[in-house]
Amino acid sequence: MDLKARLHNYLTEIARERDPYMATGGHFLVQEYIRQEFAQWGSVEIHTFQVGNASFNNLILNLPAQNAQTRKRLLSPILIGAHYDAVPGTSGADDNATGVAVLLELARKFATKPATYPLRLVAFDMEEYGLLGSADYAALLRQQQQQLRLMISLEMLGYRDNSPNSQRYPAPLEKFYPNTGDFIALIGNLRTIPDLLSMSRSIRQTGISSQWLPVPKGGLIVPQTRLSDHAPFWDAGYPAIMVTDTAFLRNPHYHKPSDTIASLDLDFLAGVCAGLEIAIRNLM
Repeated sequence: MDLKARLHNYLTEIARERDPYMATGGHFLVQEYIRQEFAQWGSVEIHTFQVGNASFNNLILNLPAQNAQTRKRLLSPILIGAHYDAVPGTSGADDNATGVAVLLELARKFATKPATYPLRLVAFDMEEYGLLGSADYAALLRQQQQQLRLMISLEMLGYRDNSPNSQRYPAPLEKFYPNTGDFIALIGNLRTIPDLLSMSRSIRQTGISSQWLPVPKGGLIVPQTRLSDHAPFWDAGYPAIMVTDTAFLRNPHYHKPSDTIASLDLDFLAGVCAGLEIAIRNLM
């Protein structure tokens, strides 16, 4: 089965109503599907956090580095995350079934052929309610003084529009970036500039257009850059990058019932996934 077909298979399992409060059945099914997919490649850790009187779970898979010599150097892991919850009333195909699908495929790729760095793959819950799963986990890592080589948040990866003026920006970014929504964007804090450059270059090798944006001060001057699970890691002092098709700045189906698999560009998604694998393998 080729990459595009595998991604489509993941999407058909994940793209369903799965709001943690309004669609508890779908939410549980997707959570269990991710756990089973992760469990093929290693033991799955559950990070449980509280919201009010309710408990929610982040699912974690740790994959070792390439070889024993690399492992002995105690390299800090690269954390790759994607949120699996969705807003009520939508199957959330782009937001964020695409991110989870790529997360599951990267688990398969790196379990089969490890990366230079150890990897920690995390499926976050409760992103749509204020980045709650990632905020709790980032706070835990900071409290335990755990280091990360890099955090990568996969946030909406499957919508492309090749028509002119299909891409919008917060001012004044429209002066510096293309007006066609046919690229994948990498947005990082200033510490990640070398990684932004390297990853963007790697993704372009697969024929996918890529743009990158470094933002100072935790993105506070451009609030639209903070709307995913990387933001709590910025705030906790970690180097972190969001990979995104730019969400509502491009995709007219954002947070609507029309955010379905049929609205996605699966060739674009497959190219992004292949490009990310190369980019992560190339990180120094």
